[in-house]
Amino acid sequence: MKEMTLRSAESFVACKSPPHKMKLWLVVVHIVLVATNIWVTAHFHEELPEDNEFAEFEDFEEEKPAQTINDRNTEHFKDSSDNQDFEEEDVLIVDGDSEFDHFQDEEEFEGLDAAGANAGPKTDEPSTLTITKIPLHLRARWDSFYVEILMIIGLLVYFINYVAGRAKNARIAEMWLAEHKQLLLDNFSLVGDTGKSNENMSENGLVKESQSHYSLYCSGRVGCDSMLIELKLIKRQDLVAVLAQLVRPQNDQAHIRVELAKDDMDSFVLAIATKRTAMHLVRDMADISVYCPEKRPGEKFSLPSGFYVMSEIAEAASAILDTRVMQAFSKFAPYIDYIHISDQFSGPKQQEDTTQLTMPEVRKVLLVGLNISIKGRTINAEGQEKLKPLLQLTFCLLHKLRRFKLSTEGKIKADKNRLRVQEAFLKTTHAARAEAAAQRREERRRAEKERILQEEDPDKQRKWEEKEQRRLAKKRAPRMKQLKVKAL
Repeated sequence: MKEMTLRSAESFVACKSPPHKMKLWLVVVHIVLVATNIWVTAHFHEELPEDNEFAEFEDFEEEKPAQTINDRNTEHFKDSSDNQDFEEEDVLIVDGDSEFDHFQDEEEFEGLDAAGANAGPKTDEPSTLTITKIPLHLRARWDSFYVEILMIIGLLVYFINYVAGRAKNARIAEMWLAEHKQLLLDNFSLVGDTGKSNENMSENGLVKESQSHYSLYCSGRVGCDSMLIELKLIKRQDLVAVLAQLVRPQNDQAHIRVELAKDDMDSFVLAIATKRTAMHLVRDMADISVYCPEKRPGEKFSLPSGFYVMSEIAEAASAILDTRVMQAFSKFAPYIDYIHISDQFSGPKQQEDTTQLTMPEVRKVLLVGLNISIKGRTINAEGQEKLKPLLQLTFCLLHKLRRFKLSTEGKIKADKNRLRVQEAFLKTTHAARAEAAAQRREERRRAEKERILQEEDPDKQRKWEEKEQRRLAKKRAPRMKQLKVKAL
Protein backbone atom coordinates (compact mmCIF):
# COMPACT_ATOMS: atom_id res chain seq x y z
CA MET A 1 0.00 0.00 0.00
CA LYS A 2 2.90 2.38 0.81
CA GLU A 3 4.45 1.65 -2.57
CA MET A 4 1.18 2.61 -4.27
CA THR A 5 1.16 5.88 -2.31
CA LEU A 6 4.75 6.70 -3.32
CA ARG A 7 3.98 5.99 -6.95
CA SER A 8 0.98 8.26 -6.78
CA ALA A 9 3.13 11.01 -5.23
CA GLU A 10 5.76 10.64 -7.95
CA SER A 11 3.09 10.87 -10.58
CA PHE A 12 1.79 13.97 -8.82
CA VAL A 13 5.23 15.60 -8.96
CA ALA A 14 5.61 14.66 -12.58
CA CYS A 15 2.23 16.19 -13.40
CA LYS A 16 3.35 19.66 -12.26
CA SER A 17 5.20 20.18 -15.48
CA PRO A 18 3.35 22.45 -17.86
CA PRO A 19 2.28 19.71 -20.29
CA HIS A 20 0.41 17.78 -17.54
CA LYS A 21 -1.59 20.55 -15.88
CA MET A 22 -4.83 19.12 -17.26
CA LYS A 23 -4.41 15.86 -15.26
CA LEU A 24 -3.62 17.49 -11.92
CA TRP A 25 -7.06 17.13 -10.43
CA LEU A 26 -7.31 13.48 -11.42
CA VAL A 27 -4.13 12.65 -9.52
CA VAL A 28 -5.34 14.51 -6.42
CA VAL A 29 -8.61 12.61 -6.41
CA HIS A 30 -6.74 9.33 -6.78
CA ILE A 31 -4.52 10.08 -3.75
CA VAL A 32 -7.56 10.97 -1.63
CA LEU A 33 -9.36 7.72 -2.51
CA VAL A 34 -6.29 5.59 -1.71
CA ALA A 35 -5.78 7.28 1.66
CA THR A 36 -9.43 6.81 2.55
CA ASN A 37 -9.26 3.14 1.70
CA ILE A 38 -6.19 2.59 3.94
CA TRP A 39 -7.80 4.38 6.88
CA VAL A 40 -11.10 2.46 6.62
CA THR A 41 -9.27 -0.89 6.39
CA ALA A 42 -7.15 -0.15 9.46
CA HIS A 43 -10.01 1.00 11.74
CA PHE A 44 -12.88 -1.34 10.77
CA HIS A 45 -11.16 -4.64 10.00
CA GLU A 46 -11.47 -5.93 13.54
CA GLU A 47 -15.17 -5.05 13.79
CA LEU A 48 -16.22 -7.03 10.69
CA PRO A 49 -17.50 -10.53 11.47
CA GLU A 50 -15.75 -13.50 10.05
CA ASP A 51 -17.50 -15.18 7.18
CA ASN A 52 -18.11 -18.60 8.69
CA GLU A 53 -20.56 -20.62 6.65
CA PHE A 54 -20.93 -23.32 9.32
CA ALA A 55 -21.57 -20.99 12.27
CA GLU A 56 -25.26 -21.89 12.40
CA PHE A 57 -24.40 -25.56 12.96
CA GLU A 58 -21.98 -24.94 15.81
CA ASP A 59 -24.81 -24.06 18.19
CA PHE A 60 -26.31 -27.50 17.76
CA GLU A 61 -22.99 -29.17 18.56
CA GLU A 62 -22.63 -27.12 21.72
CA GLU A 63 -26.12 -28.04 22.89
CA LYS A 64 -25.42 -31.77 22.42
CA PRO A 65 -25.11 -33.40 25.91
CA ALA A 66 -21.75 -34.85 26.85
CA GLN A 67 -21.49 -38.57 26.91
CA THR A 68 -20.55 -40.30 30.12
CA ILE A 69 -17.75 -42.77 30.48
CA ASN A 70 -20.20 -45.62 30.84
CA ASP A 71 -21.97 -44.72 27.63
CA ARG A 72 -18.68 -44.56 25.77
CA ASN A 73 -17.64 -47.98 27.10
CA THR A 74 -21.00 -49.42 26.10
CA GLU A 75 -20.67 -48.05 22.58
CA HIS A 76 -17.11 -49.36 22.32
CA PHE A 77 -18.26 -52.79 23.42
CA LYS A 78 -21.10 -52.78 20.85
CA ASP A 79 -18.79 -51.71 18.05
CA SER A 80 -16.30 -54.45 18.82
CA SER A 81 -19.01 -57.11 18.99
CA ASP A 82 -20.49 -55.93 15.73
CA ASN A 83 -17.13 -56.14 14.03
CA GLN A 84 -16.60 -59.65 15.30
CA ASP A 85 -20.01 -60.77 14.07
CA PHE A 86 -19.35 -59.16 10.68
CA GLU A 87 -16.07 -61.02 10.35
CA GLU A 88 -17.45 -64.36 11.43
CA GLU A 89 -20.78 -64.43 9.62
CA ASP A 90 -21.46 -64.20 5.95
CA VAL A 91 -22.77 -61.04 4.32
CA LEU A 92 -26.54 -60.67 4.55
CA ILE A 93 -28.27 -59.25 1.42
CA VAL A 94 -31.27 -57.05 2.27
CA ASP A 95 -34.15 -56.75 -0.20
CA GLY A 96 -34.72 -53.04 -0.87
CA ASP A 97 -38.34 -53.49 -2.04
CA SER A 98 -39.64 -54.41 1.42
CA GLU A 99 -39.00 -51.15 3.22
CA PHE A 100 -41.56 -51.88 5.97
CA ASP A 101 -40.13 -55.29 7.00
CA HIS A 102 -38.61 -53.86 10.16
CA PHE A 103 -42.11 -53.45 11.61
CA GLN A 104 -42.49 -57.25 11.54
CA ASP A 105 -39.29 -57.85 13.51
CA GLU A 106 -40.21 -58.90 17.05
CA GLU A 107 -36.82 -57.84 18.51
CA GLU A 108 -37.20 -54.38 17.04
CA PHE A 109 -39.73 -53.29 19.68
CA GLU A 110 -38.44 -55.18 22.75
CA GLY A 111 -38.80 -53.23 25.97
CA LEU A 112 -41.18 -50.68 24.33
CA ASP A 113 -44.08 -51.59 26.61
CA ALA A 114 -41.91 -51.36 29.73
CA ALA A 115 -40.55 -47.98 28.64
CA GLY A 116 -44.09 -46.76 27.97
CA ALA A 117 -45.19 -47.97 31.41
CA ASN A 118 -42.33 -46.09 33.13
CA ALA A 119 -42.89 -42.97 31.07
CA GLY A 120 -45.12 -41.38 33.66
CA PRO A 121 -47.85 -42.08 36.18
CA LYS A 122 -51.46 -42.15 35.01
CA THR A 123 -53.81 -39.59 36.48
CA ASP A 124 -57.38 -40.29 37.48
CA GLU A 125 -58.58 -36.76 36.58
CA PRO A 126 -61.54 -36.66 34.17
CA SER A 127 -60.85 -35.44 30.61
CA THR A 128 -61.97 -31.86 29.79
CA LEU A 129 -62.09 -32.42 26.01
CA THR A 130 -65.50 -31.43 24.57
CA ILE A 131 -66.76 -32.51 21.12
CA THR A 132 -68.78 -29.93 19.26
CA LYS A 133 -72.03 -31.24 17.79
CA ILE A 134 -72.18 -30.24 14.13
CA PRO A 135 -75.78 -30.00 12.80
CA LEU A 136 -76.77 -32.03 9.77
CA HIS A 137 -76.98 -30.37 6.34
CA LEU A 138 -80.66 -31.26 5.88
CA ARG A 139 -82.39 -29.19 8.45
CA ALA A 140 -86.08 -29.00 9.19
CA ARG A 141 -86.27 -25.23 8.59
CA TRP A 142 -87.94 -24.37 5.25
CA ASP A 143 -86.25 -20.98 4.91
CA SER A 144 -83.04 -22.77 3.92
CA PHE A 145 -84.64 -23.84 0.63
CA TYR A 146 -86.40 -20.68 -0.46
CA VAL A 147 -84.62 -20.68 -3.87
CA GLU A 148 -85.74 -24.24 -4.62
CA ILE A 149 -89.26 -23.48 -3.39
CA LEU A 150 -89.51 -20.43 -5.64
CA MET A 151 -88.33 -22.44 -8.63
CA ILE A 152 -90.87 -25.18 -8.02
CA ILE A 153 -93.65 -22.61 -7.57
CA GLY A 154 -92.60 -20.88 -10.82
CA LEU A 155 -92.68 -24.16 -12.74
CA LEU A 156 -96.10 -25.01 -11.34
CA VAL A 157 -97.46 -21.57 -12.26
CA TYR A 158 -96.01 -21.85 -15.77
CA PHE A 159 -97.51 -25.32 -16.26
CA ILE A 160 -100.93 -24.27 -14.96
CA ASN A 161 -100.89 -21.15 -17.17
CA TYR A 162 -99.87 -23.28 -20.19
CA VAL A 163 -102.79 -25.67 -19.74
CA ALA A 164 -105.32 -22.91 -19.03
CA GLY A 165 -104.10 -20.63 -21.86
CA ARG A 166 -104.12 -23.42 -24.42
CA ALA A 167 -107.67 -24.39 -23.48
CA LYS A 168 -108.85 -20.77 -23.61
CA ASN A 169 -107.38 -20.20 -27.08
CA ALA A 170 -109.04 -23.38 -28.31
CA ARG A 171 -112.41 -22.18 -26.94
CA ILE A 172 -112.07 -18.78 -28.63
CA ALA A 173 -111.26 -20.37 -32.00
CA GLU A 174 -114.12 -22.86 -31.78
CA MET A 175 -116.55 -20.13 -30.69
CA TRP A 176 -115.53 -17.86 -33.59
CA LEU A 177 -115.95 -20.65 -36.11
CA ALA A 178 -119.31 -21.71 -34.67
CA GLU A 179 -120.70 -18.18 -35.05
CA HIS A 180 -119.39 -17.61 -38.60
CA LYS A 181 -119.54 -21.05 -40.17
CA GLN A 182 -123.05 -20.67 -41.58
CA LEU A 183 -122.09 -17.40 -43.27
CA LEU A 184 -119.04 -19.10 -44.77
CA LEU A 185 -121.12 -22.01 -46.00
CA ASP A 186 -123.50 -19.58 -47.72
CA ASN A 187 -120.64 -18.01 -49.70
CA PHE A 188 -118.33 -20.99 -50.34
CA SER A 189 -118.98 -24.53 -51.42
CA LEU A 190 -116.02 -25.93 -49.46
CA VAL A 191 -115.19 -24.77 -45.92
CA GLY A 192 -112.25 -26.29 -44.11
CA ASP A 193 -111.26 -28.70 -46.90
CA THR A 194 -107.67 -28.15 -48.00
CA GLY A 195 -107.45 -31.36 -50.01
CA LYS A 196 -104.64 -32.65 -47.76
CA SER A 197 -104.84 -34.82 -44.69
CA ASN A 198 -103.75 -33.03 -41.54
CA GLU A 199 -103.55 -34.52 -38.07
CA ASN A 200 -104.22 -31.14 -36.44
CA MET A 201 -107.49 -30.57 -38.30
CA SER A 202 -110.61 -30.64 -36.16
CA GLU A 203 -114.05 -31.90 -37.19
CA ASN A 204 -115.12 -28.40 -38.20
CA GLY A 205 -112.14 -28.04 -40.55
CA LEU A 206 -110.16 -25.72 -38.28
CA VAL A 207 -106.43 -26.45 -38.52
CA LYS A 208 -104.34 -25.93 -35.40
CA GLU A 209 -101.01 -24.48 -36.56
CA SER A 210 -99.82 -23.83 -32.99
CA GLN A 211 -101.27 -23.22 -29.52
CA SER A 212 -102.24 -19.67 -30.54
CA HIS A 213 -102.55 -19.92 -34.34
CA TYR A 214 -105.50 -21.50 -36.18
CA SER A 215 -106.34 -21.46 -39.89
CA LEU A 216 -109.41 -22.17 -42.02
CA TYR A 217 -109.38 -22.68 -45.79
CA CYS A 218 -112.38 -21.90 -48.00
CA SER A 219 -112.86 -22.30 -51.77
CA GLY A 220 -115.56 -22.62 -54.38
CA ARG A 221 -116.78 -19.10 -55.09
CA VAL A 222 -117.11 -17.12 -58.29
CA GLY A 223 -114.65 -14.21 -58.55
CA CYS A 224 -111.97 -15.57 -56.21
CA ASP A 225 -109.63 -18.50 -56.23
CA SER A 226 -109.59 -19.15 -52.47
CA MET A 227 -109.90 -17.57 -49.06
CA LEU A 228 -107.68 -18.27 -46.06
CA ILE A 229 -108.69 -17.17 -42.55
CA GLU A 230 -105.98 -17.14 -39.90
CA LEU A 231 -106.87 -16.67 -36.24
CA LYS A 232 -103.79 -15.21 -34.55
CA LEU A 233 -104.61 -15.20 -30.84
CA ILE A 234 -102.69 -13.95 -27.84
CA LYS A 235 -100.10 -16.44 -26.62
CA ARG A 236 -101.98 -17.19 -23.43
CA GLN A 237 -100.08 -20.45 -22.99
CA ASP A 238 -96.83 -18.49 -22.57
CA LEU A 239 -96.43 -16.92 -19.13
CA VAL A 240 -93.93 -14.37 -20.46
CA ALA A 241 -96.41 -13.21 -23.11
CA VAL A 242 -99.13 -12.93 -20.47
CA LEU A 243 -96.88 -10.71 -18.34
CA ALA A 244 -95.97 -8.63 -21.41
CA GLN A 245 -99.69 -8.23 -22.06
CA LEU A 246 -99.92 -6.15 -18.87
CA VAL A 247 -97.35 -3.68 -20.21
CA ARG A 248 -98.27 -3.68 -23.91
CA PRO A 249 -101.79 -5.03 -24.53
CA GLN A 250 -102.51 -6.85 -27.77
CA ASN A 251 -105.65 -8.10 -29.47
CA ASP A 252 -106.84 -11.43 -30.81
CA GLN A 253 -107.06 -10.98 -34.57
CA ALA A 254 -108.55 -12.68 -37.61
CA HIS A 255 -106.55 -12.17 -40.82
CA ILE A 256 -108.52 -12.84 -44.01
CA ARG A 257 -106.72 -13.31 -47.31
CA VAL A 258 -108.76 -13.57 -50.52
CA GLU A 259 -106.90 -14.36 -53.73
CA LEU A 260 -108.79 -12.82 -56.66
CA ALA A 261 -108.96 -14.03 -60.21
CA LYS A 262 -106.68 -12.30 -62.73
CA ASP A 263 -109.48 -10.65 -64.73
CA ASP A 264 -111.77 -9.68 -61.85
CA MET A 265 -109.83 -6.65 -60.61
CA ASP A 266 -108.29 -3.57 -62.18
CA SER A 267 -104.75 -2.40 -61.53
CA PHE A 268 -104.54 -0.27 -58.39
CA VAL A 269 -103.24 -0.41 -54.81
CA LEU A 270 -105.27 0.81 -51.83
CA ALA A 271 -104.86 0.42 -48.07
CA ILE A 272 -106.85 1.72 -45.07
CA ALA A 273 -105.32 1.03 -41.68
CA THR A 274 -104.85 2.34 -38.17
CA LYS A 275 -101.84 4.50 -37.40
CA ARG A 276 -99.67 1.72 -36.02
CA THR A 277 -100.54 -0.74 -38.77
CA ALA A 278 -100.16 1.94 -41.48
CA MET A 279 -96.55 2.55 -40.40
CA HIS A 280 -95.89 -1.18 -40.63
CA LEU A 281 -97.44 -1.45 -44.10
CA VAL A 282 -95.50 1.48 -45.54
CA ARG A 283 -92.23 0.25 -44.05
CA ASP A 284 -92.46 -3.50 -44.70
CA MET A 285 -94.91 -4.22 -47.55
CA ALA A 286 -93.33 -4.05 -51.00
CA ASP A 287 -96.36 -2.91 -53.02
CA ILE A 288 -97.43 -0.09 -50.68
CA SER A 289 -93.89 1.22 -50.18
CA VAL A 290 -93.45 1.45 -53.97
CA TYR A 291 -96.86 2.55 -55.32
CA CYS A 292 -98.46 4.56 -52.49
CA PRO A 293 -95.99 5.44 -49.71
CA GLU A 294 -97.85 8.64 -48.79
CA LYS A 295 -100.17 8.41 -45.77
CA ARG A 296 -103.24 10.60 -45.70
CA PRO A 297 -105.48 11.12 -42.65
CA GLY A 298 -108.80 9.30 -42.76
CA GLU A 299 -110.76 12.46 -41.95
CA LYS A 300 -110.27 13.62 -45.56
CA PHE A 301 -112.20 10.54 -46.70
CA SER A 302 -114.90 10.83 -43.98
CA LEU A 303 -113.36 8.00 -41.95
CA PRO A 304 -113.15 7.96 -38.13
CA SER A 305 -110.08 9.52 -36.56
CA GLY A 306 -107.12 7.20 -36.15
CA PHE A 307 -107.29 5.74 -39.67
CA TYR A 308 -104.93 6.50 -42.55
CA VAL A 309 -105.48 5.99 -46.28
CA MET A 310 -102.74 5.02 -48.74
CA SER A 311 -104.04 5.14 -52.30
CA GLU A 312 -102.32 4.92 -55.67
CA ILE A 313 -105.29 6.27 -57.64
CA ALA A 314 -107.76 8.70 -56.06
CA GLU A 315 -110.82 7.48 -57.95
CA ALA A 316 -110.26 3.92 -56.66
CA ALA A 317 -110.34 5.13 -53.04
CA SER A 318 -113.53 7.15 -53.57
CA ALA A 319 -115.21 4.18 -55.32
CA ILE A 320 -114.35 1.61 -52.64
CA LEU A 321 -115.15 3.85 -49.65
CA ASP A 322 -118.86 4.26 -50.38
CA THR A 323 -121.71 4.81 -47.91
CA ARG A 324 -122.02 1.20 -46.79
CA VAL A 325 -118.33 0.87 -46.05
CA MET A 326 -118.36 4.19 -44.18
CA GLN A 327 -121.17 2.95 -41.95
CA ALA A 328 -119.26 -0.22 -41.14
CA PHE A 329 -116.18 1.85 -40.22
CA SER A 330 -118.16 4.22 -38.00
CA LYS A 331 -119.94 1.35 -36.20
CA PHE A 332 -117.07 -1.14 -35.85
CA ALA A 333 -114.06 1.17 -35.86
CA PRO A 334 -112.31 -0.51 -32.85
CA TYR A 335 -112.61 -3.93 -34.51
CA ILE A 336 -111.14 -3.00 -37.93
CA ASP A 337 -107.35 -3.06 -38.13
CA TYR A 338 -106.64 -2.77 -41.86
CA ILE A 339 -107.99 -3.32 -45.39
CA HIS A 340 -105.40 -3.94 -48.09
CA ILE A 341 -106.33 -4.20 -51.80
CA SER A 342 -103.56 -4.72 -54.35
CA ASP A 343 -102.85 -6.17 -57.78
CA GLN A 344 -99.07 -6.06 -57.15
CA PHE A 345 -98.93 -7.97 -53.86
CA SER A 346 -95.63 -9.83 -53.42
CA GLY A 347 -95.45 -10.08 -49.65
CA PRO A 348 -93.03 -8.29 -47.33
CA LYS A 349 -90.29 -6.14 -48.77
CA GLN A 350 -87.16 -8.11 -49.53
CA GLN A 351 -83.65 -6.86 -48.92
CA GLU A 352 -81.86 -5.43 -51.93
CA ASP A 353 -80.44 -8.48 -53.62
CA THR A 354 -78.55 -7.97 -56.89
CA THR A 355 -78.67 -11.70 -57.62
CA GLN A 356 -82.44 -11.56 -58.26
CA LEU A 357 -82.73 -11.19 -62.01
CA THR A 358 -86.51 -11.32 -62.41
CA MET A 359 -89.23 -9.30 -60.79
CA PRO A 360 -91.05 -11.03 -57.93
CA GLU A 361 -94.29 -12.82 -58.67
CA VAL A 362 -97.31 -10.65 -57.88
CA ARG A 363 -100.93 -11.56 -57.12
CA LYS A 364 -104.26 -9.80 -56.86
CA VAL A 365 -105.42 -10.04 -53.28
CA LEU A 366 -107.84 -8.60 -50.76
CA LEU A 367 -106.45 -8.59 -47.20
CA VAL A 368 -108.61 -7.75 -44.17
CA GLY A 369 -107.50 -7.65 -40.54
CA LEU A 370 -110.16 -7.77 -37.80
CA ASN A 371 -109.87 -7.59 -34.01
CA ILE A 372 -111.66 -10.40 -32.18
CA SER A 373 -110.90 -8.94 -28.75
CA ILE A 374 -109.97 -5.47 -27.50
CA LYS A 375 -106.93 -5.23 -25.19
CA GLY A 376 -107.11 -8.91 -24.36
CA ARG A 377 -110.74 -8.87 -23.20
CA THR A 378 -112.41 -11.93 -24.65
CA ILE A 379 -115.72 -11.49 -26.45
CA ASN A 380 -118.44 -14.01 -25.63
CA ALA A 381 -120.72 -15.76 -28.09
CA GLU A 382 -123.20 -12.90 -28.11
CA GLY A 383 -120.44 -10.45 -28.96
CA GLN A 384 -119.21 -12.70 -31.77
CA GLU A 385 -122.73 -12.71 -33.18
CA LYS A 386 -122.65 -8.91 -33.33
CA LEU A 387 -119.34 -8.98 -35.21
CA LYS A 388 -120.75 -10.94 -38.15
CA PRO A 389 -121.17 -7.74 -40.25
CA LEU A 390 -117.35 -7.46 -40.31
CA LEU A 391 -117.08 -10.72 -42.24
CA GLN A 392 -119.96 -9.58 -44.43
CA LEU A 393 -117.95 -6.41 -45.12
CA THR A 394 -115.26 -8.62 -46.67
CA PHE A 395 -117.75 -10.16 -49.10
CA CYS A 396 -119.12 -6.67 -49.87
CA LEU A 397 -115.63 -5.49 -50.83
CA LEU A 398 -115.20 -8.60 -52.97
CA HIS A 399 -118.36 -7.67 -54.94
CA LYS A 400 -117.16 -4.08 -55.41
CA LEU A 401 -113.77 -5.17 -56.78
CA ARG A 402 -115.44 -7.31 -59.41
CA ARG A 403 -117.73 -4.48 -60.57
CA PHE A 404 -115.34 -1.54 -60.30
CA LYS A 405 -113.46 -0.44 -63.44
CA LEU A 406 -110.96 2.36 -63.69
CA SER A 407 -111.40 5.22 -66.10
CA THR A 408 -109.10 5.70 -69.10
CA GLU A 409 -106.96 8.22 -67.26
CA GLY A 410 -106.73 5.94 -64.24
CA LYS A 411 -105.62 3.00 -66.38
CA ILE A 412 -102.98 5.10 -68.13
CA LYS A 413 -101.64 6.31 -64.77
CA ALA A 414 -101.56 2.77 -63.38
CA ASP A 415 -99.73 1.45 -66.46
CA LYS A 416 -97.15 4.26 -66.23
CA ASN A 417 -96.51 3.47 -62.59
CA ARG A 418 -95.95 -0.20 -63.29
CA LEU A 419 -93.71 0.54 -66.27
CA ARG A 420 -91.66 2.93 -64.15
CA VAL A 421 -91.19 0.30 -61.46
CA GLN A 422 -90.17 -2.29 -64.04
CA GLU A 423 -87.61 0.04 -65.64
CA ALA A 424 -86.14 0.88 -62.25
CA PHE A 425 -85.81 -2.81 -61.46
CA LEU A 426 -84.14 -3.54 -64.80
CA LYS A 427 -81.75 -0.64 -64.28
CA THR A 428 -80.66 -1.82 -60.86
CA THR A 429 -80.17 -5.40 -62.06
CA HIS A 430 -78.57 -4.60 -65.43
CA ALA A 431 -75.04 -5.53 -64.39
CA ALA A 432 -76.17 -8.74 -62.75
CA ARG A 433 -78.24 -9.74 -65.76
CA ALA A 434 -75.37 -8.98 -68.15
CA GLU A 435 -73.02 -11.11 -66.09
CA ALA A 436 -75.55 -13.94 -65.97
CA ALA A 437 -76.08 -13.77 -69.74
CA ALA A 438 -72.30 -13.88 -70.36
CA GLN A 439 -72.01 -16.87 -68.07
CA ARG A 440 -74.80 -18.68 -69.93
CA ARG A 441 -73.13 -17.98 -73.30
CA GLU A 442 -69.82 -19.28 -71.98
CA GLU A 443 -71.48 -22.44 -70.74
CA ARG A 444 -73.14 -23.03 -74.13
CA ARG A 445 -69.83 -22.47 -75.88
CA ARG A 446 -68.05 -24.89 -73.56
CA ALA A 447 -70.75 -27.53 -74.08
CA GLU A 448 -70.48 -27.12 -77.86
CA LYS A 449 -66.70 -27.52 -77.71
CA GLU A 450 -66.96 -30.71 -75.69
CA ARG A 451 -69.52 -32.10 -78.11
CA ILE A 452 -67.29 -31.42 -81.14
CA LEU A 453 -64.21 -32.88 -79.45
CA GLN A 454 -66.11 -36.06 -78.66
CA GLU A 455 -67.12 -36.56 -82.33
CA GLU A 456 -63.41 -36.88 -83.36
CA ASP A 457 -64.05 -35.26 -86.73
CA PRO A 458 -61.02 -33.13 -87.81
CA ASP A 459 -63.04 -31.06 -90.30
CA LYS A 460 -65.65 -30.05 -87.72
CA GLN A 461 -63.00 -29.27 -85.14
CA ARG A 462 -61.08 -27.13 -87.67
CA LYS A 463 -64.22 -25.24 -88.69
CA TRP A 464 -65.17 -24.67 -85.04
CA GLU A 465 -61.69 -23.34 -84.24
CA GLU A 466 -61.80 -20.96 -87.22
CA LYS A 467 -65.22 -19.74 -86.13
CA GLU A 468 -63.97 -19.18 -82.59
CA GLN A 469 -60.92 -17.28 -83.84
CA ARG A 470 -63.11 -14.98 -86.00
CA ARG A 471 -65.33 -14.33 -82.98
CA LEU A 472 -62.39 -13.45 -80.76
CA ALA A 473 -60.88 -11.20 -83.46
CA LYS A 474 -64.19 -9.38 -83.85
CA LYS A 475 -64.42 -8.99 -80.08
CA ARG A 476 -60.91 -7.50 -79.87
CA ALA A 477 -61.43 -5.13 -82.81
CA PRO A 478 -62.24 -1.49 -81.92
CA ARG A 479 -65.85 -0.53 -82.21
CA MET A 480 -66.65 2.23 -84.70
CA LYS A 481 -69.89 4.12 -84.75
CA GLN A 482 -71.51 4.32 -88.21
CA LEU A 483 -73.27 7.54 -89.16
CA LYS A 484 -75.78 7.77 -91.96
CA VAL A 485 -75.76 11.01 -93.97
CA LYS A 486 -78.70 11.87 -96.13
CA ALA A 487 -77.96 13.10 -99.61
CA LEU A 488 -78.91 16.69 -100.42
